[in-house]
Amino acid sequence: MGKRVAIIGAGVSGLASIRSCLEEGLEPTCFERSEDIGGLWKFSDHTEEGRASIYQSVFTNSSKEMMCFPDFPYPDDFPNFMHNRKLQEYITAFCKEKNLLKYIQFKTLVSGINKRPDFSITSQWDVTTERNGKKESAIFDAVLICSGHHVYPHLPKESFPGLKLFKGKCFHSREYKEPGIFKGKRVLVLGLGNSGCDIATELSHTAEQVMISSRSGSWVMSRVWDEGYPWDMLFITRFETFLKNNLPTAISDWWYMKQMNARFKHENYGLMPLNRTLRKEPVFNDELPACILCGIVSVKPNVREFTETSAIFEDGTVFEGIDCVIFATGYSYDYPFIDESIIKNKNNEVTLFKGIFPPKLEKPTMAVIGFVQSLGATIPTVDLQARWAVRVIKGTCTLPSVTDMMDDIDKKRGKKLKWFGTSETVQTDYITYMDELASFIGAKPHIPWLFLTDPKLAVEVFFGPCSPYQFRLVGPGKWPGARNAILTQWDRTLKPMKTRGVGKPQKPCLLCRWVRLFVLPVMFIAVFFALI
Repeated sequence: MGKRVAIIGAGVSGLASIRSCLEEGLEPTCFERSEDIGGLWKFSDHTEEGRASIYQSVFTNSSKEMMCFPDFPYPDDFPNFMHNRKLQEYITAFCKEKNLLKYIQFKTLVSGINKRPDFSITSQWDVTTERNGKKESAIFDAVLICSGHHVYPHLPKESFPGLKLFKGKCFHSREYKEPGIFKGKRVLVLGLGNSGCDIATELSHTAEQVMISSRSGSWVMSRVWDEGYPWDMLFITRFETFLKNNLPTAISDWWYMKQMNARFKHENYGLMPLNRTLRKEPVFNDELPACILCGIVSVKPNVREFTETSAIFEDGTVFEGIDCVIFATGYSYDYPFIDESIIKNKNNEVTLFKGIFPPKLEKPTMAVIGFVQSLGATIPTVDLQARWAVRVIKGTCTLPSVTDMMDDIDKKRGKKLKWFGTSETVQTDYITYMDELASFIGAKPHIPWLFLTDPKLAVEVFFGPCSPYQFRLVGPGKWPGARNAILTQWDRTLKPMKTRGVGKPQKPCLLCRWVRLFVLPVMFIAVFFALI
């Protein structure tokens, strides 16, 4: 084995990192503070300090063909959008298939990561761990931080005057587990993100009244997209990304808003974002519009102030007799086991090259895996991040100079400000980001060459869903089954829905949607000129 690599966390990021180390001949040791793998997706009926927490009813927002490890498809009969229990089953199967368990030390807390005194020469780290009250320290050649960013709740209580007077219960959404205890209660949910909407719609079936307070609104998407296909199989494509990134801004913005409003008019439901052209992460919820129509969930503006039993909103309306306030206000980014100066600068923000490497570290032997967020799924993203990071650690790939890395970070900040409304977000454009990482290791598919040598595959790759298998077609880590997986991805998508035989499964026509999009304007122009 090669260099010794410490991996912090055994969620999907940690497992991808272990596997990447093994692929490159490195020696991984993974430290997991809980007693099982899965990280965020391992449900527990109680919260644990330092660990991500989900509620019992969580389902995936990405479909199975878009969120698998690129060389390990889900079983044909798995549903397209999975309950957390089903996803945990898949993660466990992947771990066993790749024989990763033996590299994980469970119930082990990492309490400190420090540079060795001779770091400038050896690039090594001292990693301090705690297990059963006993502290140990070991030397590692590199560290991969895979502890996620859904651990430390953001509770902006100081932003709500009068909250100290409120006599009801008040807690963060990470503490929410199931709706039973809220029967007959009046609940206010602060925040219009995925957790806030999930909790609000679930509580609406048991609580007396549920209100959501949103400061800026949000686009709400359904998992069920055009003609009933999974949203990401149609929405996340190379061709669509190419058009959005190259069309004039006015046309791109119009098209984006048209897509977001295709299911229902957000203005009519009080959900419209303040800046509707921003590509901020939308909410995925299939129930919210119906709950609003039925009056069991109401959407209100930001809370101006609280009283002992009520909330007064910025529009002057009041929600009386509140029993509980749930803060669905997201999470803060923190790595308490490491000196903040290593990964933070510029206004105390986490600053990482490509969302992975601390740019000013003397030696590139530390990487953060899983810190970015996009419309694409986490699993293929962290798989590609880990593959690149491990090759940098091994010395197969090199990083640019500090100046070039900082210039790139500043450039990306400007793009984030334009696309997402803030330069500090961990959001990124999925396909653009994945292609960038893939190009570093020689794993980016060459589309023009594919059209010349394998046109059938090229059509699927360019016009079809940008599924994870694309990033194991070529280069290091190439998977021989990638081509077949791409050509059969719609078969696996349709299989679990065919529980009653009513005809031949209907796959989408990849080109028809775009032909319709361009033919209609051409027809309109032709008719216009015919009439003049």
